[in-house]
Amino acid sequence: MARVTRFAPSPTGPLHLGHAYAAMIAAARGDHFLLRIEDIDTARCKPEWETAIYNDLQWLGLRYETPVMRQTSRIPAYGDALARLTDMGVTYHCTCTRGDIRAAMSAPQEGVIGPDGPVYPGTCRDRQHSEGALRLNIGKAMQAVGAIHFTETGTRPGDHIFDSAYMTERVGDIVLARRDIGTSYHLAVVVDDAFQAITEVTRGEDLFDATPIHVLLQRLLGLQTPAYHHHRLIRDEQGKRLAKRDDARALSKYRAEGLTPADIRRMIGLQNG
Repeated sequence: MARVTRFAPSPTGPLHLGHAYAAMIAAARGDHFLLRIEDIDTARCKPEWETAIYNDLQWLGLRYETPVMRQTSRIPAYGDALARLTDMGVTYHCTCTRGDIRAAMSAPQEGVIGPDGPVYPGTCRDRQHSEGALRLNIGKAMQAVGAIHFTETGTRPGDHIFDSAYMTERVGDIVLARRDIGTSYHLAVVVDDAFQAITEVTRGEDLFDATPIHVLLQRLLGLQTPAYHHHRLIRDEQGKRLAKRDDARALSKYRAEGLTPADIRRMIGLQNG
């Protein structure tokens, strides 16, 4: 079976050393290497950063299949997925602000941080709002599918199983669709990985805790679960994960200074391929 991998950056800033590592890992592990532009946050995504992504990948010598998928062309597909989940009775509207959520946090939940920040206390779960962000009722969703699992081939190899108690306490009712963009990273990435027939998702280990959410959505939507390969992160001298705002490590800056793709590979620990 052909292995299909992808690199899915958001055009919100310059690609840096961490992106180079992620792209190279994905390209090396796939028989088919795809590029997806995750541009659903239109307020932050800029055409010039998308152009820079293409330039940086070309400079690195990475070849991806075309046409390139852009998430802004996929909005109807996300709407269809949301409608299916709503028909299943596992969603509800939430009007809480971040301040509301902080104020409503009960003692047992205080300090519990999930993949999206503080675990939502369920304030709007039974209020039957007709507008607001759309959340997943994690308890009902887990009742519908039972325990979930995925196979990890990266930093924590093996099969990982998550039950209802874990998902309720450590993940909570995550947002499926923001009011301003009509979807979320969690929903879009699941729908798009299935559409592109991705067989192994490669991404940083900082997203490991989000993977159970994606597997749950795959189960609910009847989609195949790929294998997952969470790789190490590229960090600065203080051990901090690189961010797009760290322009000092932007690939374009290294290119302007005369470094080569081989130099980049050495800098990120891939000198031996």
